[in-house]
This record gives sequence, C-alpha cells and structure tokens, in this order.
Amino acid sequence: MAKFIFVTGGVTSSLGKGIIAASLAKLLQARGLTVTIQKFDPYLNVDPGTLNPYEHGECYVTDDGAETDLDLGHYERFLNTPTSQANNVTTGRIYQTVINREREGDYLGKTVQVVPHITDEIKRRMLLLGEAGNFDIVITELGGTVGDIESLPFVEAVRQLQWELPEEDCMVVHLTLIPYLKAAKELKTKPTQHSVRMLSQEGVHPDVIVCRTEHSLSDEIRRKVALFCNVKPNAVIEALDASTIYEVPLKMLQEGLDVIVLKQLQINGYSAPELTKWRGFLDKLNYPKSRVKIGLIGKYIELQDAYKSILESFIHAGAMNQCKVQIVNVHSEFLTNENVNEKLRELDGLLVAPGFGARGVDGKIIAVKYARENKMPFFGICLGMQMAVIEYARNVLGWSDAHSTEMNSTTSKPVIALMEEQKKVKKKGGTMRLGAYPCEIALNTLAYKIYDSELISERHRHRWEFNNNYLNDFENAGLLASGRNPESKLVEIVELKGHPFFIGVQYHPELKSTVENPHPLFVNFVKAASSNADLKIGMQISKSETIPS
Repeated sequence: MAKFIFVTGGVTSSLGKGIIAASLAKLLQARGLTVTIQKFDPYLNVDPGTLNPYEHGECYVTDDGAETDLDLGHYERFLNTPTSQANNVTTGRIYQTVINREREGDYLGKTVQVVPHITDEIKRRMLLLGEAGNFDIVITELGGTVGDIESLPFVEAVRQLQWELPEEDCMVVHLTLIPYLKAAKELKTKPTQHSVRMLSQEGVHPDVIVCRTEHSLSDEIRRKVALFCNVKPNAVIEALDASTIYEVPLKMLQEGLDVIVLKQLQINGYSAPELTKWRGFLDKLNYPKSRVKIGLIGKYIELQDAYKSILESFIHAGAMNQCKVQIVNVHSEFLTNENVNEKLRELDGLLVAPGFGARGVDGKIIAVKYARENKMPFFGICLGMQMAVIEYARNVLGWSDAHSTEMNSTTSKPVIALMEEQKKVKKKGGTMRLGAYPCEIALNTLAYKIYDSELISERHRHRWEFNNNYLNDFENAGLLASGRNPESKLVEIVELKGHPFFIGVQYHPELKSTVENPHPLFVNFVKAASSNADLKIGMQISKSETIPS
C-alpha cells in the first residue's frame, strides 16, 4: 500500500497547488521513490472535454484517451512519466458512477446520500492508484479552495481517510496566501489563519502549511502561523514567487519540504536528491545565448492557459537550443490581408495553434500563406495543420472554395472532412479521436529527419481529418503526406518541399514534451526559427555595408 499526501488550498484559487504538488513529487522522485499525482476537480462536468478554453484553459489528453485538467500536464512535465484516466477525477464522474450503481440496484434499496455513498466513491478513487503497488507515494491535489460548497465532499473524504489510515501513511499539505499590504508595509497572516481554521472545522488538520508570498517570511511570521495554525515552525514553508515554475522544486528543496514529508510518513533510507538534469535545464533556461520571436496564431490568446502545453513546450525547446523564445500572441480573428505584413514581418517563425469552430480561421489561413510565401518557418498543430492544407488548396491548387466541412458543410472541395466513424456520433463528451495512436513516417522527409524513426506514437484530439480523396493532387503539387496512420491511413503529418521548415501535424505533440525530453518537433522548429533570425541579421548587415557613406 502506498502512502498518501493530500494537497489542499485556501484563501484564493490559482495559488499553484498543481505546481507545489508537482514540485514535491519531483523531489521525492529525485530521492528514488516512485510517485504519482492525481487531481480531484469539484465541477459537475464529467471531464473538461466539453468546456470552452476560456472557461478552463486547455484540455490535456493522456495516452489512454482521457480528457483531463491542465494540471496533469504539469505532473507529466515535472515527473517525465505518463498519467492516465485514473489521475483525474471530477465530481461529475463521481456522481455518475454512484447514480449508475443506484440504477443497477447495487445499494439494495438504501437511500443514496452524500455520506457515505459519494464520499465512499471519492475515497475509493483516491486509494485506487496506491492499491496497485506501483507507487511508494500518491499525491492527491484537491481542486478549488477550502470553503467552496462543491469541495466539501472531497474534504470530508480526506477527513475520513485521515481517521482510517495509519498516521504514518497519510498527511495533508495546505497551500495558502500571506498577502503583503503596501499601505501597512507588512505581511498579513489572518487570511491563512482563517483558511486553516475553516479546514480544521471540517475535521481536516494540515501537517504542513505552504505560504505563497511576495516577500520572505521572517521567523516571527513563521512562528505566528505555526502557533495559530497548530503546526511546528519548521512545517511552515515559504513559497516565494519564482521567475519560472521550474525553479519551484529547488526552492522547496531549500525549504526542506521533502524532508518534512519523509519524516512525517516515516520513510527511512532515502538517498540524496539527484537533480543534475533539472539544474542543467535551468542553467540553459536562465542563460540563453540567442533569442527568437515566434508568433502564436490563435483565437484564445486572451487566456494563456488555453495554450499552456504549447507555451511550456517552447520553454523546453528553447532551453535545449540555449535560446530565449519570445512568444508574440497574434489574434487570428483580427489578422487580415491588409495588416498581415505589419503584424508578422518581425517574427522568426509562426505556429498556428489548434482549436475548434469557424471563428478566426480566415486569419489562420492568411498566416499560413504568409509563412509559405516568405519562407518563414511554419508549424501547424491539429487545426493549424488543417488550415495549411486549406491554404495550399486555395492558393496553389487553385480551389478557391476549398474548406473544412467543420466550417462549410457545402464546400465543393472538402479537403478536410469529418472522420467516417464520427458521422454517427451525437454525444460530444469523450467521443473524439482521443489518446495515443501510431504514425508511420516516410523516409527522406523532414519528419523523418526530426524524429529519426519510421514509427512514432502521438496523442490526438480531433473529429475532422485530411480527405484522402485529394491526396494525389496535393502530393503532385508539392505538399507531402510524410506521416500516416498504419491502419486507417489517416494523414498525420504534411510538409512542404523546397521550404526551410514547413510542417503540420494532426496530433498534439505539445502533450508529450517534458523538461527531460523536449519534443523534437518543437526543438527543431525553434532551431529553424533561430536560423531564420540569424539569416535576417546577416541580410541587414550586408545591406548596411552596401549603402554608400
């Protein structure tokens, strides 16, 4: 049986429970323990698959096809290990399971209640990963904040587990905020005290309190928090704002968070943390040798969490290239033929982001055309790849009506069409082509050069696909299908001959990029953008040298 750590939050949302959980997991993993993290979300949606990105940020997809919370992306990026369906549970999934069991008569006619039926199902899910024997420690992050009505069943389940499990097998880490009041020029502990008191009123007593703060905590502040929150002073952990989330594990190491946890859980004989690769990554990240500007062409740019995995993948790839990647957000809805040169000419590369729906697709097509005609490195993901196909059909093959049936069901040239198995699907949740699928890569292609492999596996989330009825037309005109699914022959990768770097993929490579294994597509795209930047600088120098004095 594994040992269990529960991470709760108070005062306000977005304090970074997921980052603290992932950082603690990384430190424990670095000491030789096997660790996994799971997220329990209090909303009633069964999963975030039907949520608008503006509502919940990106929907993260696992190898086994689970549509999950974006925090699972942090877990994978920090631990370099995959998650699964079992790592993300929502209130909706809990209630769905209980109601289905009630309909099947499993409760033998008893009145179904929050306690014990809902809380029992929550506990079952919380313990599930630990019962398989694959992990030494299971860290469970509870979404929301203490005091939220929808979070109460989760908190009650933790209370029961604290009572049921041996004391050395279960502990609670509470993340809270100690705000700094500029007018008074001091840190205030009252929000933290109220947060812990509210948690204690529900019967859950934290063993460690992690304090998000803009200023260092004095010994006096630590003692005050410890005294009024009923923990030892060394169990009050300072979590100062960091310049990058990847510094947080080292900050927690300095604070001794992992040592406190190991002692609380009575884990002995652990080794010193091995963080050589992590420190090496941070050195490259903090001391780049060059800089590139990459345009992110999307329609959800107002909320950066909508493209979280893409942004993190650029951080990984930038460090690998010892290059600072500056992301320039370009809203595709407001990109036109008249302003495209003004908005994109200073960039070194373009990534056209994934998405759904008709809004903003014209701007994405315009951006693709600009990158193709100006030999600017281009990378299209999912919808971005589909827009590259449509742009090529319209402007090279001369099919002015070419489109995707997602946006235009009556187009005479449906170069992107609904997948055959999707045509009878009525329910929207969990019914897309989801999870990891194989892809065969053709030899002597850019894709093969990048992957250095004939067979890869990547994660998907889509309903529409390249229409193979038009494949010969595209390939004869120079747009190659360099990667295809070995069974369905679905086109997974397209690339353009004679272009420095022009590639589009139907899958989501950003979902497999980690600190220790940056995704090769992002690494090579940043490298191409860096070469383009050097080329532009060289041209500017050459031009200035030819101007007579």
